Amino acid sequence: MNEFLAGLIAAVLSVFSPVAEPVGYSGYLEADYVYVAPVSAGRIMTLDAEEGQTVAAGDALFTLDATQQKNLLDAAMARVSAARATLENLETGGRSEELDVIRATLAKAEADLGQAQSNLGRSERLVEAGTVPSVRLEQDRTALASAQAQVNQLRAQLAVAGLPARNAQQVAAEANLSAAEADAERARQDVDERTIEAPVAGMVDQVFFRVGEVAGTGAPVIAMLPQGPLEVWFFVPEVERAAMAVGAKVTVTCDGCLSGQTASITHIASEPQTTPPVIYSREERSRLIYLVKARLESANTLQPGQPVTVLP
Repeated sequence: MNEFLAGLIAAVLSVFSPVAEPVGYSGYLEADYVYVAPVSAGRIMTLDAEEGQTVAAGDALFTLDATQQKNLLDAAMARVSAARATLENLETGGRSEELDVIRATLAKAEADLGQAQSNLGRSERLVEAGTVPSVRLEQDRTALASAQAQVNQLRAQLAVAGLPARNAQQVAAEANLSAAEADAERARQDVDERTIEAPVAGMVDQVFFRVGEVAGTGAPVIAMLPQGPLEVWFFVPEVERAAMAVGAKVTVTCDGCLSGQTASITHIASEPQTTPPVIYSREERSRLIYLVKARLESANTLQPGQPVTVLP
């Protein structure tokens, strides 16, 4: 009788006892966010993206005040027009007078260069003696470099002016036009950069600034979650790290997730941690653990930060 009761109790317990779940590694989902920032500071005039919105690469996200940049572009275009008119209406004449002016300007620049060299030599001696601060030496070096550049520029101008009249003027006019066009192109690029576009396709995850606020240079205005699979970051005890290998497949599970989701290991930390930065498990962990990263093999509805369990 006792044996019968013992068998019956064992049978009942086997029916109602929970089935042991496979042991896995605790982790969470991580995303490679793209932070969109302006290349120069400015006040936000329009904000075309909202949190949760899906955008394509190249879509406008926000614009900055471009009043100053447009004014500079207008001025640059005016210089292009003037340079082009000079080249098209090139006239000769006044060669000797032009050479005299350049020579006089060069003579003064050479005198300034000599004075700058003298000042630098004196500053070097005074700095060595400790009677003047070293910043004076840097100032004199800068002045010398500026004076030398001025002399070099004037010598180049004199060399060009010494060429046959029309050829020299034409070369200078062509160079002036090229420089003006380059300035205009830079100004046009500055205007274009006041409209910030999505660098990749994805979802707008966060908006840090609003219309009317000033965004600083390089300060993220929008955080984007690019399209594509997320990464799984999970933690493996030291004794099991050797069983992990880059390229190996793991199974990812979570509450409410589709079954059978797999990921490929892309990274295994070489240095251990004592505890993961965020612990989602219900059990106590080994003291030494290693961070392992795996890329999910397909995009799905999983979200960054979501806790998961990884099975080898």
